[in-house]
Amino acid sequence: MPRLRGMVVFGAPLAILLLVESSCARAEENPANTVQEMIAKLKQCWKPPALPRSSPGMELTVLVSFTRHGEIFGHPKIVHESPDAPDDDRLQYRLALMKTLESCTPMSLTDGLGDAVAGRPFRIRFDGRKRTPKPTERTTWLIPKIL
Repeated sequence: MPRLRGMVVFGAPLAILLLVESSCARAEENPANTVQEMIAKLKQCWKPPALPRSSPGMELTVLVSFTRHGEIFGHPKIVHESPDAPDDDRLQYRLALMKTLESCTPMSLTDGLGDAVAGRPFRIRFDGRKRTPKPTERTTWLIPKIL
């Protein structure tokens, strides 16, 4: 029996390693094939900062280029920010944008898309403004009944 326990102890890390490698391979199996898919992958990584309820949030647009392998080419540049946002919010949004670009790159791109986007600048808008939800109540009771 001691020999069997040793196999279980040494076999478990190997099984975990194989699962991790297969999940990484699945992520690589689904590279972006269009510019829209590439931008959608970036926006999936976007997490706007948690701001107080009184803050409406802001939007910003970044100008960024990629290499054919999905890495950032050069330095991203913020080309638009909501003009009415306070400086503290601007700083938090800039940090969130940097984290997004850092965590999502290098992106997995198909060879064709990689060749097409290499060195070309893209303007990508990230919107973190808080939206008020639409009311779910029907307003038919407000309409006067005509007999």
